[in-house]
Amino acid sequence: MGHDGDFARGVAYGTPRLEHCLNVRARDLGIDPAQPAGFADWLGLQSPAREGFQQRAHYGYYLCAMLAEAEATAAARSVALQVIRAAVEAVDRTASGFVCRVAGRDSIAATRVVMAMGALPPQPLSALSPALVASPNYIAAPFADGALDQVARDAEVLVIGTGLTFADVAISLRRNGHRGRIEAISRHGLPPLPHTVEPAAPLPVSTELLDALQEGDVRRVLHALRSASRQADDWRRVIDALRPHTQSFWQRMDGSARRRFLRHLRTYWEIHRHRIAPVLNDELDAMRSSGQLVIRASRLIGADVDDGRARLALRDRGLSDLRTLSVDRVVRAIGLDSDVERTAHPLVARLRDAGVVRSDALGLGMDIDEDFVVLDRNGERVTGLYVLGPLLRGRWWEITAVPELRRAAAELADRLVRQE
Repeated sequence: MGHDGDFARGVAYGTPRLEHCLNVRARDLGIDPAQPAGFADWLGLQSPAREGFQQRAHYGYYLCAMLAEAEATAAARSVALQVIRAAVEAVDRTASGFVCRVAGRDSIAATRVVMAMGALPPQPLSALSPALVASPNYIAAPFADGALDQVARDAEVLVIGTGLTFADVAISLRRNGHRGRIEAISRHGLPPLPHTVEPAAPLPVSTELLDALQEGDVRRVLHALRSASRQADDWRRVIDALRPHTQSFWQRMDGSARRRFLRHLRTYWEIHRHRIAPVLNDELDAMRSSGQLVIRASRLIGADVDDGRARLALRDRGLSDLRTLSVDRVVRAIGLDSDVERTAHPLVARLRDAGVVRSDALGLGMDIDEDFVVLDRNGERVTGLYVLGPLLRGRWWEITAVPELRRAAAELADRLVRQE
């Protein structure tokens, strides 16, 4: 259930900005795992557009159309489907299942509940002073209606984050006619890498790499990847070949190996695996070449408001001395949050505090079992309570892109139907 009036679109696909592109080719984005080309077919695309990167807004329209189709055909399939636009304030356990308390309407009794709420609201940044957070100099939600349109064309801007969200922010500013200097910072200072213009088939996985994957050996996998990439005509074909193996590899790793991966390799994995459309990469390159955009490996130490501008203390990677920077606007572009332990999300926080749900061991999402069932504070199954989406990262890791999400959704749906 949601309450924003944008069922199916969510945050990612509710954007009205035409420059916000998908980072998966249209031919691979159907919601049905059995029909991966469903999105391209719905749009009536022909090659080469089928192999291109469509606007995210178009995908939002597609998802809404698929939901409307499901509503229209539900009765014929002996299914009662009701869409309610309201906020779920609590999910309480009862002897027979659950009661969902819903804002502004009667509670709903259910024997099974699936929480598919996407990412959690972003955590506050401790380095920012309350005065800065409350000021117009700070933009916490850059894709809220009109947020970036309020930035003066010659304003100096600091973007916190250099990932996919940063790319959207920088390109939106450019499309708005922005002329001012933009600096983007993150711990490693690495922006997303681009897809190839033309699709290329994944390379066969070498015996060396396959053995390392099956053993859950991070060091051997990294060595085999480097070796394969040196021999390949394009490293992307090597990375794409890993996709069918990534989730099982993650599950074979023990806790210490996962922690080492997250500490040392996570950023490098994400920029190679989650790439941006070539046309957007060209725009970022043009901004960097002109000197308008600078990307730095830097950590934000503190930030406040001083004489109508944001004044920041930064520590560049490898240096001990602090660097000061004064800008007109600070934009948060850190990406999704799934920290169950610290979240202020009303429903998740209530369930966590009641001991119904808990964080996974790595703080990547909710702790669940192999059947998508939530584990409570004591590690016991909460029968009938399921999770779907980014909050599954602790168990599956690769669970934020459409191909993995649709497969997980289909598997969970099949389980629920078989339990009838």
